Amino acid sequence: MWQRVSGYPVSRLLVLLFLLFAGGVLALQKERLEQVMLERYGDDGARYLNAWTDLLLQTDLDTQQKLVSVNNFFNRGLTYTLDSLLWKSKDYWATPLQTMGMRGGDCEDYTIAKYFTLLEMGIPAKDLRLIYVRATTGGVVQAHMVLGYFSDSNAIPLILDNLNPSIVSATQRPDLTPIFSFNSEGLWLGGKKSDTDPTARLSRWRDLLQRMQEEGFTQ
Repeated sequence: MWQRVSGYPVSRLLVLLFLLFAGGVLALQKERLEQVMLERYGDDGARYLNAWTDLLLQTDLDTQQKLVSVNNFFNRGLTYTLDSLLWKSKDYWATPLQTMGMRGGDCEDYTIAKYFTLLEMGIPAKDLRLIYVRATTGGVVQAHMVLGYFSDSNAIPLILDNLNPSIVSATQRPDLTPIFSFNSEGLWLGGKKSDTDPTARLSRWRDLLQRMQEEGFTQ
C-alpha cells in the first residue's frame, strides 16, 4: 500500500490536481503565449518558447523519441531551483510558461512541463502519470515527483526525472519509492485507481488555471 510522504505540502498536490481535472487538458493560443513570454521574460524567454513550439511540431518522432526529446529539452534547458529562491515563497506553483520563462523550477515544475508537452505531442493522457515518490539520494530521503510513461495499464513505467537524466524502467530506479500517481483521467493509490473526485475541494486553486488561461492556455 502506498503511503503519503510525511510532511509533504498537500497544497502543491491540490493545485496540480485542480489544473488537471478542471475541464481537461488545455489548448494553446500561440500568439498570446509569445506575447506574454516576450513581455515578461524578454528575448531569452521568447527564444526558449520558440524552441518549445518547434519541439511540438516534431510529429514524425515515435513515442520513445518523443520521451527522450522532451526529457532532454527540460533537463538541459532548466536549472533546478527551490521556490524560496526562485519565487521568494515557501510554496509557489509556477505555470508552465513561468517555468520556461524563468528557465528553472523544482521537481514538480519539471514534471508538469514534460507532462503537458507530451500531451501536446500526441501522447495519450492514459499513458502518462505524475508520480509522487520518496527519492533516496546520498542517504537522504526527500519528497520528489517524476513523470511515468506506461505503454499499457499493467506495464512497469519508464521514468522521466530531473535527478537522473536517463529514461529507464522503474525497476532500474531502486532509489525511488512510489507514493501515489495521477493524470488528467484519475488518481491512483497503491496501484489502484481511486474513486475519489478530487475537484470537490479545489475551488480555491482556480487562480492558477486563470493565470494559465491569461497566458494563452485555453480550454
